Amino acid sequence: MSTDVLFLGLLVGCANYLFRYLPLRLRAGHHRPSRRGAVGVLLDTIGIASICALLVVSTAPEVMTDARRLLPTLIGFAVLGVSFWRTRSIIFPVLLSALAYGLAWKYLFLL
Repeated sequence: MSTDVLFLGLLVGCANYLFRYLPLRLRAGHHRPSRRGAVGVLLDTIGIASICALLVVSTAPEVMTDARRLLPTLIGFAVLGVSFWRTRSIIFPVLLSALAYGLAWKYLFLL
């Protein structure tokens, strides 16, 4: 087995685990008046975890072949995380992160 495949699998697994675990841990002390428990929070975070796992899988080969793509990719991930945290929806953050990646790629390297 190639070490690249092993590294990619570990990276995607860790990112997926953290995107599912951290919302449960961060909200452990907060009491909400609604009936949403740990299962509700877990189901809410599956969307962002799957999107981030797909982003890692799709961007890792390009970042490994062209190191200039690392910064725009990180900017896209940051925009995705912050906008998901603010909106709690997955549709707008995915589109916004793709836009941020494209703008970062254009303005950092093609000007």
